[in-house]
Amino acid sequence: MNLKIILEPSDEGGFTAVVPSLPGCISEGDTREAALENIREAIGLYLEPVEDDMRFSSRAEEVEIAI
Repeated sequence: MNLKIILEPSDEGGFTAVVPSLPGCISEGDTREAALENIREAIGLYLEPVEDDMRFSSRAEEVEIAI
């Protein structure tokens, strides 16, 4: 999976990384490399399924769509 990251220098120093396709997925780092490493971790946590999210009613169906 490839995601676009917006990497912006912060006024206070360091960098802020934002993933536009994942609302609220933001991280930062003192260096460009640290910000990219931190946003990779943030993406992983953002996309990690939560146990509560995996409980469905007996009427639920699984559907795949192409986007």
